[in-house]
Amino acid sequence: MRELTPKEIVRELDKYIIGQDRAKRAVAIALRNRWRRLRAPAEMREEIIPNNILMIGPTGVGKTEIARRLAKLAQAPFIKVEASKFSEVGYVGRDVESMVRELMDIAVSLVKAEKAAELQEKAKSLAKEHLLDILIPPPKTDNEDELERISRSREKMAKLLEEGRLDERTVEIETRESVVSSVEIFTPAGLEEMGVNFQEMFDGMFPPKIKRRKLAVPEALKVLENEELSKLLDYEEVVEEAKRRVEDSGIIFIDEIDKIVGKGETHGPDVSREGVQRDLLPIIEGSNVMTKYGIVRTDHILFIAAGAFHSSRPSDLIPELQGRFPIRVELDSLTQKEFERILVEPQNSLVKQYKALLASEGVELEFTRDAIKEIARIAYEVNSRTENIGARRLHTVMTNLLDDLLYNSPDGLPGKRVVVTKRMVLTKLSAIVKDEDMTRYIL
Repeated sequence: MRELTPKEIVRELDKYIIGQDRAKRAVAIALRNRWRRLRAPAEMREEIIPNNILMIGPTGVGKTEIARRLAKLAQAPFIKVEASKFSEVGYVGRDVESMVRELMDIAVSLVKAEKAAELQEKAKSLAKEHLLDILIPPPKTDNEDELERISRSREKMAKLLEEGRLDERTVEIETRESVVSSVEIFTPAGLEEMGVNFQEMFDGMFPPKIKRRKLAVPEALKVLENEELSKLLDYEEVVEEAKRRVEDSGIIFIDEIDKIVGKGETHGPDVSREGVQRDLLPIIEGSNVMTKYGIVRTDHILFIAAGAFHSSRPSDLIPELQGRFPIRVELDSLTQKEFERILVEPQNSLVKQYKALLASEGVELEFTRDAIKEIARIAYEVNSRTENIGARRLHTVMTNLLDDLLYNSPDGLPGKRVVVTKRMVLTKLSAIVKDEDMTRYIL
């Protein structure tokens, strides 16, 4: 886990998210507390529970982005799930434990990629040696002159290989293939994972199949490199490290938690909604979840929940679940001024994205300050008059504004410079904004 102070975390989040200072502060403290817990005395470490966070605010104000960026900063396994996709055990839908299993899958992939990167050079070296053995087979004699001759030949061949002068040559290599290449299991809804790795089970029962393939030298080298890498990787070590990361630094972001608030009725869908809350409770409180990698404890996973709470309140959640989210942060609706900043300031701002996209076609795209203000004004006005979808409205407005340019740029604009002005914005979008029916349909 990166050793960032809360102020440094907020500064990093500021690069991508405009405003929402209270939410940034809350998640920065929560993340730093995880770092502090790992350095606490062993007997106290297990007792320190994470400060789970409930973010309340309309769509498009940055709730998901804050959680996603936080996970990147922590270099921690992260998954986003939607509470509305879950159902109570016994109903049709996904069971809540699946989010822990998916988080573990993500962690294994993450650790595997890291370990593979560390072993890449060694795997390359072994693959080259293997390929040289194919090109110049080792001697079957102890004759010193013969050994010396083959050694010189291998050195020459290694040099040719390094210089790429063997790239046109074809070699025959042996590859190992699993006898059971794929296993598909059909299960009832909600049982999408059996918790058993059938591939490994069958691989242990049947020896791998040897297949001979003729490939160009670069392709053969890549195949051999992958084989050597799989031999070098300690799968048990990967799983153990992934499990440790999930249990100590995993982050689960539960979006749309307001959608599982029941209205107190004793029949119909509300029964299942409250059932989902009850199913979530033990996982957030801390329990053991069976995965195909073994049992995973959820006691110290950080849970961040978010919801708009338009037609309900956080106090409508069952009391026990409310208690598991001690930190509550209300996110503000975005103003026109913040829309202007969102368009240009973040490192991944829409203006920077469209500039990069059109630069690939040889088109230099520029926006005047007045054009930025007008785009922000239109997005804010449409949000006020129709459904408020926050900063996501900027995507729709920008796409409609640049529609012709994006469509025509491959055919006749290479080497051109296009300046988007306030007048251009008004010409393109004012008719749509004035007509309420068109606004609802197009923007």
